[in-house]
Amino acid sequence: MTASGLPVSKSQGDASGATECRHFRVTGRVQGVFFRDSTREQALKLGLTGSARNMPDGSVEVLACGRQDALEQLRVWLQSGPPMASVASVEATDVEHRKFRNFTIG
Repeated sequence: MTASGLPVSKSQGDASGATECRHFRVTGRVQGVFFRDSTREQALKLGLTGSARNMPDGSVEVLACGRQDALEQLRVWLQSGPPMASVASVEATDVEHRKFRNFTIG
């Protein structure tokens, strides 16, 4: 149960370490500024697995899996990104859980 008295489901990342996956689409000046590599470093620090890749439209797609609190921390970090980036928007969508061994750059 949460502090509000509502039950916490495993998909919400409870104390048992349940994981979920989230797809992020980051737009702005996010290619050519070490965004993917910096995202990988941040994800690994947070214990997340998944991938980051440049998209043809100039955005960066990030798929991250792990604990809900770590995914939220990554979302906050993605809103700024590395120093040379200029993030316009971050869209986040929960997706079906996938199993990754690590965090890769595509």
